[in-house]
Amino acid sequence: MLGAVCVLLSLSAMEPLSHTAKADPTAGRTIPFTCVHCGTSFDVAATAAGGPLACRNCGKVSIVPQPDLEVAAGAALQISQLQHQLKENESQRTEVTGYINQLNIQVHRWQLRLQSLNERQAKLRLELEQHLPRGGAA
Repeated sequence: MLGAVCVLLSLSAMEPLSHTAKADPTAGRTIPFTCVHCGTSFDVAATAAGGPLACRNCGKVSIVPQPDLEVAAGAALQISQLQHQLKENESQRTEVTGYINQLNIQVHRWQLRLQSLNERQAKLRLELEQHLPRGGAA
């Protein structure tokens, strides 16, 4: 039994005592934890929630509390709202891009129309000059 206590005390700072290998959505996140024995505060991996931890200050084992459900629900709601806003923003960007493309096509058509009118004007002026008497203007 004494050997087991020595193993627990030799663990690195705030390392979980149980090492279960499973995919966890809380991986990479931290939760605040305060040692109930000495009052030292730490941020520990969220995957340690509900498990025993050895304090790096006093070495005594405490149970890491579960994350606050209200905080988790609030974060989930905020994430959901941000994802909705991103989707709506992308939809609006697509709509505006469509309008820009339509207007670009319309501008191109008007440019072609203006070019044909300019060509027609030049042709008509040339014909007019050919029909006017050489010495006078109309």
